[in-house]
Amino acid sequence: MVLDGAVFQQPVTVEIAAPQVSCARTRWASTATLQLRYAELDLRDAVFEYPVLIAARPTPFLLPSNPTDVLPETGLSGLEPGVRLDTVGGVDAAHLALHDIDLSGCRFAGAVHLDQLRVDGWCTFAITPTTWSHRRPWRWSRRNTLTEEHHWRVRTARHPDRATARGWSSPPPDTPALKPAAVAALYRQLRKSLEDGKNEPDAADFYYGECEMRRHDTTRPRGERALLGAYWALSGYGLRATRALAWLGVSMAITVAVMMLWGLPADDPKPTLTGRQAAVGHKVVLTTDTPDPVNPTGSLLERASAERLEKSLRVVINSVVFRSSGQDLTTAGTYTEMTSRLAEPVLLGLAVLAIRSRVKR
Repeated sequence: MVLDGAVFQQPVTVEIAAPQVSCARTRWASTATLQLRYAELDLRDAVFEYPVLIAARPTPFLLPSNPTDVLPETGLSGLEPGVRLDTVGGVDAAHLALHDIDLSGCRFAGAVHLDQLRVDGWCTFAITPTTWSHRRPWRWSRRNTLTEEHHWRVRTARHPDRATARGWSSPPPDTPALKPAAVAALYRQLRKSLEDGKNEPDAADFYYGECEMRRHDTTRPRGERALLGAYWALSGYGLRATRALAWLGVSMAITVAVMMLWGLPADDPKPTLTGRQAAVGHKVVLTTDTPDPVNPTGSLLERASAERLEKSLRVVINSVVFRSSGQDLTTAGTYTEMTSRLAEPVLLGLAVLAIRSRVKR
């Protein structure tokens, strides 16, 4: 069904069941509803002057001549009845609403006012590949992405064929190459659209994608990119609770080991009482003093005792909740506790932030 260049001046409801629907350069001068089945839709350079809803019809259309009968779809048997949007390039999306549309292959580059696009119902986006890389001991976490990020990663990959084999979508020949800053802008606008629709979990995925593009943008200052790199490594931009908790566990384990081997003194210093008697008046002066902690001696294996482990755990757990344990420590232990009281609560806070972003309504 080709509607290229058509003008709709009156309110209209259009029902189409076809494998390809082209609405390039159409003009919608009034409110309209476009209900589709089996269709791959092209909205390139369409003009929406009034609100227009594009929705996937879950059931067959009824015949206008006989409302009790349905439109035959024998020619479309074997195809998926869903609707896939191909592109909205050149569209002002301020009056556009999408409902139950597959957006996994949709190209948003060139559209304006994407922050006002309404995305309702069961609209799906592209996802990251979940296969393991042969060069790195990890895999991509599952998140919603834009097809523009897929195209950018294939274009910038050292081996584009391998990137495509892992699951990144290769760009069509007529697709212009976008810089990371342009992809970040698309993520930012669509994230605002999802947040306005109270879809916080999916908006968090687009925040992740925006930060990824900013981290790879070579035009940004190195300090900012380094900060984003650390933010990504520690907690996945505050969106990966598992990563933050893993770093917290590693940090606590290292702190416990340092405390047990070097941070705790050989023995807990005990206060000592000293006194002297004045020569005149029989005045007695008493002085209480606590000796400095003595560094532990002996082999490292001898220091790894159950008693020292228990004390180290108490120090570390208090550091996580930003409290002082009150335990006497050596100089190395004192600085280790100060560092842990700064770093470990931050990691715990990042984990809580990541969980919050996934359950926020």
